Amino acid sequence: MTTQPPTCAKKDHLVSLHGIERNDPYHWLRDPNWQQVLRDPSVLDPEIRAHLDAENAYSKSVLGHTEPLQASLFEELKGRIKEDDSSVPAPDGDYEYYRRFETGSQYPKYCRRPLGTEAEQVMLDVNALADGHEFCSVVTVSHSPDHETLAYAVDYNGSEYYEIRFLNMKTGETATDTIPGSAGNFEWAEDSKTILYTVLDDNHRPKWVRRHTLGTDPKGDAEVYEESDSGFFVHVDKTESRQYLLIHAHDHTTSETYWIPAHEPATSPALIEARTPHVEYDVTHQGDSFYFLLREGTAKDGAILTAPVANCSRTQWKPYLEYQPGRLLEDMLMFEDHLVRHEVVDALPRIVIRKLSTKEEHTIHFDEEAYNLGVIELYEYSTAALRFSYSSMTTPGRVYDYDMESRDRILRKEQEVPSGHDPDRYVVARLSAPSRDGVSIPLTAVRLRETPIDGSAPVYLYGYGSYGLSMPAGFSTHRLSLVDRGMIAVIAHIRGGKEKGYDWYESAKLANKTKTFEDFIDSAKHLVDIGWTQPGRIVAHGGSAGGMLMGAISNIAPELFGAVVADVPFVDVLNTMCDDTLPL
Repeated sequence: MTTQPPTCAKKDHLVSLHGIERNDPYHWLRDPNWQQVLRDPSVLDPEIRAHLDAENAYSKSVLGHTEPLQASLFEELKGRIKEDDSSVPAPDGDYEYYRRFETGSQYPKYCRRPLGTEAEQVMLDVNALADGHEFCSVVTVSHSPDHETLAYAVDYNGSEYYEIRFLNMKTGETATDTIPGSAGNFEWAEDSKTILYTVLDDNHRPKWVRRHTLGTDPKGDAEVYEESDSGFFVHVDKTESRQYLLIHAHDHTTSETYWIPAHEPATSPALIEARTPHVEYDVTHQGDSFYFLLREGTAKDGAILTAPVANCSRTQWKPYLEYQPGRLLEDMLMFEDHLVRHEVVDALPRIVIRKLSTKEEHTIHFDEEAYNLGVIELYEYSTAALRFSYSSMTTPGRVYDYDMESRDRILRKEQEVPSGHDPDRYVVARLSAPSRDGVSIPLTAVRLRETPIDGSAPVYLYGYGSYGLSMPAGFSTHRLSLVDRGMIAVIAHIRGGKEKGYDWYESAKLANKTKTFEDFIDSAKHLVDIGWTQPGRIVAHGGSAGGMLMGAISNIAPELFGAVVADVPFVDVLNTMCDDTLPL
């Protein structure tokens, strides 16, 4: 049994940055050949691997006494997962497409069937694809417009350098023209023979867009676009109308877009508007016009403008939907006669539908106090059918089809929890925590109805607060393992996300980043102040950038938190919270 943490060797390494020299004794843990390691983990420096193995052995030893609990939690979590799940079929022409899982299988099958029939065709069985491999990840599975070819991107070692492959859906044969080094992002042209795809550089950055024609050697693929700014990433897409292929170049604050006729994919890309620092725009198309979701200046939360395709430079953009303070336009989805907006107001999402021919609009109504919404993009453009997802901290995920004309909605699917789930057992609350500088921090909480809020219950407090990413108040089967044991689960919608718009994000960036840490601590203090819990009875959790948040708050306010958990699988969070520190 490993009872002592491993000692990490220190090796002097001087680093000079911005005129400041410092010693980084742990620099040796970064393999100088890290790009090669990404492609082939087996070439990792043996000394680095030995230290990582020692750390893992120590972690396993320290948590050894929780192994019975781990096994119990694993079965509990697995019991809430429907193994033979499937997606709602999405119609496209004469077919409808879907994916499904089978009991005991690790991976999905991608399928289709002719409309109005049950004559299923399994296009791609990822279980068969994964056979003989320790790892398999498949992304961007997409059929050609003529329904004859399936393209998909696969990674066999976890490097996220994907191979794009093509499958003939009539014969089941895989084409020989495999494309290596992709980011996994590609888009079909309307000729059903051509794709545009993004290629990663050695720093794992999508830098190039190339064009491939089925049946040709990928080594000869034409370069369509190269990004010269190392801070930018590229992405390819297609308008909902299927008329235009789009090439997006963007960083976290600035963007620009090029367009290519989808029926003429060899055409050189045309620039819509050159990048301007701190100006972002998204593009869609309808009729003779492009529509732009623009974020800039004092209107960072978004306005919608439009311009003719034939003359679409910025000087021609005309207002279509004015900027409204407090309304964050997250996304827009175009149909032949409807424009759908996914927006957020005061940390709550909503879906707003505008009929283009009349400019009449309405908002889809929901009854719960807090929830999460998503607009699901399908294949068809000339339709009044919208598909969206809905869940809350008590309501499992639902998928609805919504008629944008009649305003009727049909429940197409509800997430099944095989081990059982009764939403009436739980209570969801929206709270507002005062920050030290006077702003109100939204909190969303869920607990069992019988769990007291008198200070005796422990609290699980989650935070992220980075990159403008909002934390949704949606359903989580994993979270139930805490709540069912008497814990109050709370999401702190702290600054650094965009729950209250771009100002909420930008007020906690760069020199103001401390606002993220302060908001999280003030959220915890508020839960103590209102009598819900006590100092030392709060478990703080954050992953990725939220993990760095955890590192900061554990040093700033250690008296508030009984445990701080960062960047670990959720089952390890459960182990920590159910340990002796916070007995449940």
